[in-house]
Amino acid sequence: MSKYFGTDGFRGRANVDLTVEHAFHVGRFIGWYYGCDHKAKVVLGKDTRLSSYMYESALTAGLTASGADVYLMHVTTTPSVSYVSRTEDFDCGIMISASHNSYTDNGIKLLNGNGEKMEEEVIDSIEAYLDRKTNEAPLATGESIGRAVDHAAGRNRYIGYLISQATHSYQGIKVALDCANGSTWSIAKSVFDALGADTCVINNTPNGTNINRDCGSTHMQQLQQFVKEHQCNVGFAFDGDADRCLAVDEHGNIVDGDRIMYICARHMKESGALGNSKVVTTVMSNIGLYQALDAIGIGYEKTAVGDKFVYENMRANGHLIGGEQSGHIIFGKLANTGDGLLTAIKIMGVMLDKKAALSELIKPMQIFPQILKNIRVVDKNLAMNHPEVQAICAQVSNQLGNSGRVLLRMSGTEPVIRVLIEAPAEEICTESAEAILAVIAKTGLIA
Repeated sequence: MSKYFGTDGFRGRANVDLTVEHAFHVGRFIGWYYGCDHKAKVVLGKDTRLSSYMYESALTAGLTASGADVYLMHVTTTPSVSYVSRTEDFDCGIMISASHNSYTDNGIKLLNGNGEKMEEEVIDSIEAYLDRKTNEAPLATGESIGRAVDHAAGRNRYIGYLISQATHSYQGIKVALDCANGSTWSIAKSVFDALGADTCVINNTPNGTNINRDCGSTHMQQLQQFVKEHQCNVGFAFDGDADRCLAVDEHGNIVDGDRIMYICARHMKESGALGNSKVVTTVMSNIGLYQALDAIGIGYEKTAVGDKFVYENMRANGHLIGGEQSGHIIFGKLANTGDGLLTAIKIMGVMLDKKAALSELIKPMQIFPQILKNIRVVDKNLAMNHPEVQAICAQVSNQLGNSGRVLLRMSGTEPVIRVLIEAPAEEICTESAEAILAVIAKTGLIA
């Protein structure tokens, strides 16, 4: 793990772990790095949190001071920055967002010119620069100083691209959208309206501090209730920067990333679009997903947790669909990152092709009860490798046998240990998780 950048960028508390000085120097390095033999072009987007405007200014100052031209997409989604990076002539893209975290956090996500997560060697060079282990990048002067350019047109092109991916009119379909008071607040409704849906939107009034607050893909209760009360055909919830999507069926039941991958992969196979491709999952995916894929003859691969690792596997092996339970779904021919709005459009396509409700599409897949508990610790490595913690995990794993599993892992973006238990019954999951959490608490490593 890098010092500043985790699996999903440089993330932390605004002006505590991630400061404006950090952002300025990241901009300084990137502007110099990509501008050594030409004038660098960088596209920059942000989400709706209060500090995003501050970081936008700091990054823009650093980039232009190093001679780069910065194209500002303003409030937009991470997938839109990825799309514009790969379809227009940009050296790289930057998204200011802490994704599903609260507004007190923020982050800097770096994308290369193909719209993929930035190469590790570039990240390592940026970190060395931040620690002043390399020489200061030269300041541009005179006509070499960069400029900031409005590029709202890039966001509009992305909206057009999304609309072009729909295979049906949504006329007569009542769709609920939870925008998490984040990046989709000004995009999602326009896409579904353009496709003819009867669109209902909640949590689309961002004020800088309410992003992800009791809403969006990490807090599904509002959308579940809304779908039932307003008799919607389907609901979609996004996270703060819209690289995730979870769905709600017409009965108000949550359809997570595992179920989304199942229905989309099955439809791809039936329509001849899957070929010999496998579904790429992380180790967090439910046993039920693998059993359902086995039943229809679709193979799968497992990676470490993080959509970065899912994408790397897909790219290396030519697989066409992959993702995470949390709703990061990647469609290999269409995007180089998880895209919540694209995922919603693909689900709509399956529903309309099959002329089936979402609840019918997920019926063949039986999910094992699963519980995920997060515990904040002072040192992730010490907590993970503590002998007593290892012993209780082994004990619980032996008790579950082949009918369940224990997965203990470190968050890639927070000082948090995640405890996942999968078992035949909810009460077994709860008892097992509580046993492990109690031992972690006894170590004295809880923050």
